[in-house]
Amino acid sequence: MNVGMWRKALQVIPRISKDEWDHLDVISKWLISTRAAVLIMTFISGAIAGILAFQNGKFNFWYWLLLEVGLIMAHATNNLLNDYTDYVRGVDKDNYYRAQYGPQPLVHGLMNKKQLLTYAGVTGLIALAAGAVLVVMRGPLALGLLAAGVFFVLFYTYPLKYIALGEISVLIVWGPLMIAGGYFVITGQWDWLIVIASLPYALGVTGVIFGKHIDKYEMDKARGIHTLPVLLGEKASRYIVLGMLVLQYLSVVYLVVTRFFTPVMLIVFFSVPVFLQFLPMFRQPKPSEKPADYPDVWPNYFVAAAFVHNRRFGLLYLLGLILNAILVVFILK
Repeated sequence: MNVGMWRKALQVIPRISKDEWDHLDVISKWLISTRAAVLIMTFISGAIAGILAFQNGKFNFWYWLLLEVGLIMAHATNNLLNDYTDYVRGVDKDNYYRAQYGPQPLVHGLMNKKQLLTYAGVTGLIALAAGAVLVVMRGPLALGLLAAGVFFVLFYTYPLKYIALGEISVLIVWGPLMIAGGYFVITGQWDWLIVIASLPYALGVTGVIFGKHIDKYEMDKARGIHTLPVLLGEKASRYIVLGMLVLQYLSVVYLVVTRFFTPVMLIVFFSVPVFLQFLPMFRQPKPSEKPADYPDVWPNYFVAAAFVHNRRFGLLYLLGLILNAILVVFILK
């Protein structure tokens, strides 16, 4: 048991040799192979759903826990299947982008296909089990939400990502599906206002995947993977990401002005310095080589900047929601 590696794998995607891999425990291997560092984005979506349910006096801890387990395991399953699909299609060979920024279990010989599919199968079954319990408790709409989740897990990598629907899928999944759908399975009620409240965070996650697809623009274009950046062009895509990040703040302002949230939600503006820090990066093309003073996450560039901003914005959004709920439930009631 290597708790230090667990902690590291939850913070970054660690580079690791085959010899180091062979000496790891199964949990460390699972965390690394599922790229657990990015699973925080899914946890935050589930947490947002839970806080909104609490604010409306309908929070159920056990339903929320099942939701988080199901969502995180579904995301982890998707990451494993993503690597498997791209490997068998030959996408990740020849030092492709995915094989550069962290261990691709199949490309780097850390696992064989049977082992990776076993990890994916067990992880997926846990996700399905959590979802099945919620379907039993919440009925047909929960079944529809589960079916939608299964669809995106299985088909995001292919064909959705290949036909410019990957980025749109992420916006749908991390917003209406995870947050509004999560709110429904916790409370038993669907609320379109929750869909709107899901957008500030969902836009940030979409910005992250958009940034990743800009980073591998040339490689995807050469392989016939038609992501939105490939279709729209590298420069236009950089400014679209900036637009989505700006929309995160504007959507929060809208929700405050319409009194869905109290002004305490404006705490998210404390993430503006991070936005301004990365703004110059998005105004220029990606450097052809790793800058001398750049952190050891290359070739992640635009995706790294978008991820750091989204993590700061997301945590402030969560803090604002907690403070907003306290105000609504205990003070303004």
